[in-house]
Amino acid sequence: MTEFRVGPLDTDAPFYVAGHRGLVGGAIWRALQAKGHSNLLGMSSRELDLKERGAVFDFFAESKPTYVVLAAAKVGGILANNTYPVDFLSDNLRIQTNVMDAALEHGTERLLFLGSSCIYPKLAEQPIREESLLTGHLEPTNDAYAIAKIAGILGVQAVRRQYGRNWISAMPTNLYGPGDNFSPTGSHVLPALIRRYDEAKTSGADSVTNWGTGSPRREFLHVDDMAAACLYLLENYDGPDQVNVGTGRDATIKEIAALVADVVGYEGETLWDTSKPDGTPQKLLDVSKLRGIGWEARIGMREGLESTVAWYREHVGELREAG
Repeated sequence: MTEFRVGPLDTDAPFYVAGHRGLVGGAIWRALQAKGHSNLLGMSSRELDLKERGAVFDFFAESKPTYVVLAAAKVGGILANNTYPVDFLSDNLRIQTNVMDAALEHGTERLLFLGSSCIYPKLAEQPIREESLLTGHLEPTNDAYAIAKIAGILGVQAVRRQYGRNWISAMPTNLYGPGDNFSPTGSHVLPALIRRYDEAKTSGADSVTNWGTGSPRREFLHVDDMAAACLYLLENYDGPDQVNVGTGRDATIKEIAALVADVVGYEGETLWDTSKPDGTPQKLLDVSKLRGIGWEARIGMREGLESTVAWYREHVGELREAG
């Protein structure tokens, strides 16, 4: 195995995107194609179940990818995470461990592990710096998923320490965009809002009811920006610490909901069911480290929402209905 150096990636080398049909993986796949990568490897979950260790090792033995982006994960919103913690913990731990162990055994030079901003303590100082990891209690509604992702970060750091591989981790803020999960039970807040308001507009409903008080603040990053950041980090960053990826700006859920309603064209009333949980009061990432490396987000919120709503309406008949 040749020694890795930060710089342009070899566009002819085998590059495996785990989770290439998901929101993030799909965007990374498109970005890699645009940059001229000619040897992309992608397997659907039906073709390769990443929870099956033997199958994962067989795939890596045959394909021997030089680069890997680990974007595959079991994901969901508050409802799914709070209802199925065993699934979120077990499935994600197995996916991560299998892919990393196989990548280590079969010579992967460069691996990028993608986590989530939920790894940080519920009451972390805002904006959240990378150093806040493991300094406090997690948000209870998604602690199982968060623990799995923290284990992935530590897995990358362990490989760097024990084997000297130049693997890295990136922690995105809340993502949205084409290819998102719009299911009623498995979606995150933004696609859930898009679906809810669009269905209300179509049906002529007088009101839309959202969970919680609407007071929590959230930061959203378009998935095409996330993909661009991932490729930038692969070519420009090498270090053990995870790198936050976001916009550095946030808004209340009420403000976001109003913007979604405006973009969708819904003119009815918005109600808030305060008996439902709000989740973390604020999750704004400190992205000064990423900016210091030389990257900033480019896609504005309205622009990103307009393209996402257009994609949703074009694909609404074929969207998955479960988390």
